[in-house]
Amino acid sequence: MYTPFGLYWNGMWQKPASGKSIPVISPVTEEVLGEAPAASEDDTRQAIESAVSGTAQWRKVIAWERSRMLRRVAEVMRERTDDMARWLSLELGKPLDQSKGEVGMAIEQFEWYAEEAKRIYGHVLESRQPHGKVLIQHEPLGVVAAFTSWNFPVVLAARKIAPALAAGCSVILRPAEEAPGSAMSLVQCLHEAGVPAGVINLINGSADTISPVLLNESRVRKISLTGSARVGKLLIKASAETLKRTSMELGGHAPVIIYADADAEAIAEQAALVKFKHCGQVCASPSRYFIHESQAEAFTNKFIEIAQNFKLGNGMESGIDIGPLATKKRLKEVELMVSGTLKSGARLRLGGKRPEGFDRGFFYEPTVFDQVPDHAPIMQEEPFGPLVPITTFRYFDEVIERANSLEYGLTSYAFTRSQRLAHDTADALEAGMVAVNTFALASAETPYGGIKQSGFGREGGSQGIHDYLNIKYINMVMEE
Repeated sequence: MYTPFGLYWNGMWQKPASGKSIPVISPVTEEVLGEAPAASEDDTRQAIESAVSGTAQWRKVIAWERSRMLRRVAEVMRERTDDMARWLSLELGKPLDQSKGEVGMAIEQFEWYAEEAKRIYGHVLESRQPHGKVLIQHEPLGVVAAFTSWNFPVVLAARKIAPALAAGCSVILRPAEEAPGSAMSLVQCLHEAGVPAGVINLINGSADTISPVLLNESRVRKISLTGSARVGKLLIKASAETLKRTSMELGGHAPVIIYADADAEAIAEQAALVKFKHCGQVCASPSRYFIHESQAEAFTNKFIEIAQNFKLGNGMESGIDIGPLATKKRLKEVELMVSGTLKSGARLRLGGKRPEGFDRGFFYEPTVFDQVPDHAPIMQEEPFGPLVPITTFRYFDEVIERANSLEYGLTSYAFTRSQRLAHDTADALEAGMVAVNTFALASAETPYGGIKQSGFGREGGSQGIHDYLNIKYINMVMEE
C-alpha cells in the first residue's frame, strides 16, 4: 500500500537503508493496512543534508516565484483531493466528507501563504547619522523540522510547510506513525508541483530514532510540533542545547459557556455536530460544557436527541457521521476516562460503551454526562474522544474562574445575546482563541495557537509566517 511512496529527500522517494518498516493498523478492521517505511539515523542525516542544500537554494528564490510555486501546490492538491481524502479515511476511519474537508483546509493554507510570501515587509528608520539608513528586514530562518499529530495529518503538515516555504525555509516532515500515507500523499503533491529538490523532505518512523538526530543537529534551526504537552516539553528541553526556535501547539480542553439569554436548543444542535467530528479527536474541540442552570435541561435534552441519531461506521461508506477512534490506545484511554467519570458521581445520559454490532474496530458511542463535578477526570484532562461533560453555573465570576482553572489555554467558546457579556467574557477567558456565538475558529487567514500549557507560536494568518523568519537590523552609513 505504501510502495508508491517511501521516505523523501533530494527530490525523490527513497527506500529506507535498513529495509525496516512499521505496520499501519486500520482503526475500522484492526487489520494491517500496509507496511510503511521506517527511517534510520542515517536516513535522517541524509534528509538533513538534503534540507540544508535545499534551503541554501530556496532562500535565493524571489518571493513572487515562491508564491507561484505554492499556488501550483494548491492546484495539484485540488486535482488530487479524492485520492488524498481516501488515504485519510483509510488510515483514520474518519467519514470521507470530513476527509475532503481537511484536504480543502490544507489547500487554503498554501493559497494563503502564496500571497503572504509577497508580503514579508521590512521597514526603514531615520538614522541618527548623516548619510545613514537604518534598515529592518526579515530573512529565512533555515531548516525546519516539523512534527505532526495523527488526527489531522494533512492540514497540520500544511500549516507548517506552507508558511515555511513562503518564508524561504526548507522542511523535514516527520508525520505520525499512525497515518504516514496521508502525509506522503501531501508530499507527492509538492513533488508533482515541481518544488525544488531538498526544499521538502519526509522521514517516517520511530520518534526515538529520528528525533535525537534532528534535535542534536545545529543546522536544524527550528522545531514545530503539534502534539501533547508531555512531548512538547521533551522537545523543548532536548532542543535547548542547540538553541532552536520552537513552536508548540499542544492541545486543549475548551470550555463552552452558554448564558441564560442564549438559545440553548439551537446551540445544542451546532455543538453536537461539531463535537463528534473525527470522533471528538480534535484539540480545539468544545469539551467542557458550562450551561446556565436555567438552560441546562433544554440544552442537554436537545444535545442527546441529536447525538443519539448519529450513524457510526466505516468512514469509507456513505451516510456515516462518526468513524472510530484512531488507535487501540485511544480507545482504552476513553474507556478509562468514562470509568473514572462515573466514579466521580457524574450521571451518564447517553452512550458510555462500545456500540453493539461492532466486533472489530476502535468504535465508541457518543457519550454524554451531566451533573459532572469539577474534580471529575473528564473535567481535568483532555478527553480527545466522543465524550461530553455537562455542568451548570449561576454567576459570571463563578463560571469564568472555573473555565480558566486548568492549565490549558487553546480555545474557548461562549454564547450570549448580550454585547456587554460577549465582550466581558472574551476579555476574561484565558485562551489563544475565543469564539463567541460560533464554533468556527480554524481558518487559513487567522492565527491558530494557544497559551499556558497549550503552547506558543501561531499557525495561519499573517502572523504565522513570522515564526519562520529572522529579523536583521542594518545600520548603514555611506560617505559622499
